[in-house]
Amino acid sequence: MSHTQKPTLLVTGASGKLGQRVLELLLEAQTGSIIATTRTPEKLAAFAARGVTVRPADFDDPASLRQAFAGADRLLLISTDAVDGTDRRTKQHLSAIKAASDAGVKHVIYTSLTRPEPGTPITLAPDHYATEQALAASSLDWTVLRNNVYTDGLLQNLPRAVATGQLMAAAGAGGTGFVTREDCARAAAAVLTAETSGRRTLDVPGPAVVTHSELAQIAQEITGRPVTYVPVPAETLKAGIVASGLPGFVADLIVSFDLATAQDILAVATSTVQELTGRPAQSVREFLTERRAALLN
Repeated sequence: MSHTQKPTLLVTGASGKLGQRVLELLLEAQTGSIIATTRTPEKLAAFAARGVTVRPADFDDPASLRQAFAGADRLLLISTDAVDGTDRRTKQHLSAIKAASDAGVKHVIYTSLTRPEPGTPITLAPDHYATEQALAASSLDWTVLRNNVYTDGLLQNLPRAVATGQLMAAAGAGGTGFVTREDCARAAAAVLTAETSGRRTLDVPGPAVVTHSELAQIAQEITGRPVTYVPVPAETLKAGIVASGLPGFVADLIVSFDLATAQDILAVATSTVQELTGRPAQSVREFLTERRAALLN
């Protein structure tokens, strides 16, 4: 790549919600050459029609990755959805890092998790920590984006809380620096298009730490319906989740985030989104106010 030529940018997992939004932002910014890799290229036909080079890539097939990554200068490695309670996701990420290095990628941006170091109860944190360690051991330049819990996920349990009047969780009095998927996409796109080199780790949370008591209060004020936070033991929460039909490892994952919240492991709020993008991250109240209808549904 010459100094006058724009770098070629690559987004993995590009057919997912985060990946597609990053692609949209890159196209809006007219960043130059864009490569999108996915197991399902047909889902990105609309992006291919807009000039994005769409390539098949299977993270369970390491041999496919080097070819898929060829020609990329900066690569956004979106953590995969292989959260099945095994080490499969770690193996996928390590294969991607080796393929990026072999393909001559200059800089990898990785979507990690707030405080994934050993000691966190979050069951998928070891995948992220192992990936961060592999990047550190590689010859690549990299940026780790430690995304906090998606605000979007609140729409999975808050409507029930509004309907029943009770927000039940095993989060104790702890808080979380909830961040929207949109803000994570904006941050990732900003780093991907930047001309940074070297190695750095950035926390990407929302603008404030919010407790479950505050969530209940916000939901009540937005909907006009009484909502109270009811702390429950982790075992009780897991039993309820399993009784609803979800697998045990999914229940363990959900409960592990509550346990981390109770320990204030996720109580991280910074201005990183604003520093990267020039626009502040959206607050929980703003996000939920815009989705009042969903809370009442």
